[in-house]
Amino acid sequence: QVPVVQSGGGWVQPGGSTRLSCATSGLTFSNYGMSWYRQLPGKERELVALISRSGGLTDYADPVKGRFTVSRDNAQNTGYLQMNALRPEDTAVYYCKVQQSSTMIHYWGQGTQVTVSS
Repeated sequence: QVPVVQSGGGWVQPGGSTRLSCATSGLTFSNYGMSWYRQLPGKERELVALISRSGGLTDYADPVKGRFTVSRDNAQNTGYLQMNALRPEDTAVYYCKVQQSSTMIHYWGQGTQVTVSS
């Protein structure tokens, strides 16, 4: 069973919004920090946002600050990335990652394409 499954994304017009979900199973989600990465064509994967195990701490890469919001629902074992005011340069494959800091055990989602274009 795949422990991390992503959903959401797709094609969005500039200025639009979309939400990515990262559903986990078979692990205690509240024991894992969560982060979102993206990989632009021809470039390395880059960190977009992260959230602590409890959800009390978040941080964002400068290009997405004020536009993206990372959140999580530990009762539902799911994390989210709300993406607003999207720009063409946000076009990328987005990945979620859950990581247990004490053991360094981590799992990646399968990735989901977000295309921002008119």
